[in-house]
Amino acid sequence: MGNLALLIPIMGMSIPLFAIWMKHREKVEQMRMSATAENTAERAAQYASHVQELEQRVRVLERIVTDQGYDTARQIEALRDNRQVENRRLQAENAAI
Repeated sequence: MGNLALLIPIMGMSIPLFAIWMKHREKVEQMRMSATAENTAERAAQYASHVQELEQRVRVLERIVTDQGYDTARQIEALRDNRQVENRRLQAENAAI
């Protein structure tokens, strides 16, 4: 009977401690979830920024390819290639003579 009389006050004092501990755990979990949500939002913003940057680069490339200047540059390179082939052919002919 003496032990039971001692347990009742101990139980009465432990209930508020348990409630405080539970509130603390709840706050920690909320903070963890908030941090996770912030990380997710930050990643989404980074991905959106990266996608936007890639879209801008594709637009620039499309403009270059559809621009007449690109066609002109390609023609110049083709002429350079033809000149190199012609020079090699002439060198081969001169070496054969």
